[in-house]
Amino acid sequence: MVADHISALNGETHKLIETNGYKRGFSSTYPVLYFEDRVMGTKMIVDCVSGLFNLDIYELVIGRNGIWAIDWINNRKQKLLGSIGLDNNCNDSLNGDETMDYVFRNARASDCLTVIDNVSDHFRFDGKLGPMEQLWICSYGHWVTIDNLMNFDFIKIGIIGSRISVSDLCSFLRHWRVGGSSRLTFLFLRFENDSTFFGNFDEDLEIVETNEVRKYRLSVEELVIEGGYSIQRMDGGKATIQWNFGWFRMVVWNERATENGF
Repeated sequence: MVADHISALNGETHKLIETNGYKRGFSSTYPVLYFEDRVMGTKMIVDCVSGLFNLDIYELVIGRNGIWAIDWINNRKQKLLGSIGLDNNCNDSLNGDETMDYVFRNARASDCLTVIDNVSDHFRFDGKLGPMEQLWICSYGHWVTIDNLMNFDFIKIGIIGSRISVSDLCSFLRHWRVGGSSRLTFLFLRFENDSTFFGNFDEDLEIVETNEVRKYRLSVEELVIEGGYSIQRMDGGKATIQWNFGWFRMVVWNERATENGF
């Protein structure tokens, strides 16, 4: 069920029914309700459906014009959202710095934060993200600094468009070895510049080559981690790191992961 603005009716030929001040019609797959105030219409539909099925909202996907929904959901006093997505507005050439900062500081979810919107080269975020299960920055990840990475509280992290350097990664691995980012089990970085990363790690990290073959469950996908390099935490925990031109991957193993193969 979709709420659309009344202007979307231009050129429509299907029959509409007017009730209580709004018009409703049907597309080929789902009902569409048309409103002068689309925000009001969206709230009405969500309240109706959630009340009818006695369900809380699980996932929120918004563009830059949808950040009103964050405060509205927070004020509903429902269970924590499961997933939040910030989508790219292909019709807007401006950067989404203000929107992204607002989402990071005000949106709360238990499972996943997915970011697709673009930000300027000057965008910075000085807060903390998490705790959540997953963070996927699917584009424009240049803003993520080593301090951001150390402060993220997620189990799985993927960043596309990273500008993190080898020196930064060495600092992160030292942080991890002494117990930092303790919940992290998966980290993937796709670098903005394919020639950025060559894997010249500092000797004090005691990274050694390995020929182990293991499996890691990444959501519904099972990754086969073959070879690479092994690094050990001070408490005995181990991780496999791999890299190639343009990307870096780190998978952290624990007893449960080893026993179950993921």
